[in-house]
Amino acid sequence: MTKQPRYRFRSLAFALGTVVALAPFTAVGNASAEPTDYGNGCAVYPHDRAATIDALRFKCSVEQQDEIYVSAAAGSTPSGVTSGWVTRPAIMAAMAPPLWIGKTFYTGSNGGHLQNRITGAGIEGWVADVYLGTSKVDNEPAWILNYAPSPTPPLLDEIREVSPGVWFGLSWWRDPAISPLLLAFVVS
Repeated sequence: MTKQPRYRFRSLAFALGTVVALAPFTAVGNASAEPTDYGNGCAVYPHDRAATIDALRFKCSVEQQDEIYVSAAAGSTPSGVTSGWVTRPAIMAAMAPPLWIGKTFYTGSNGGHLQNRITGAGIEGWVADVYLGTSKVDNEPAWILNYAPSPTPPLLDEIREVSPGVWFGLSWWRDPAISPLLLAFVVS
């Protein structure tokens, strides 16, 4: 049996000690990031998707949701299968779950397309192009979900990543003459 040189143990011990000593200064992201509190239980939690979704759905007022949206950047491109929830108006939040359960994004860093997941079975339908564009709310960047390729009513959604992996969105009637806000939603 060959003896292992002592310097390997010392090198390993030094390397491990260095990693442990420097870990607090080299961590990826900000593990101690505090939630952004908007009051009355409405908060965005940078390391807790479920808490952010819960707050947007049940604790944030319309004004707080709008403030969260305006203060967010477009963020990363959503990709893959996401779950979705309507947050307002209340009647749509109550009616949507059996009909709409989220979106499947077929995207890269510059966008792509999506299909909505409909019914509890997650059947894909209602195709939309996904690209970076300008928000109707504040003329700042947002991910645009343009349903022009679909035989759906003329809809246009815009979303922003309000917390890592959580996008808050607004759905508009896409008509040059009138463009009312139809509903707000969250996907993750």
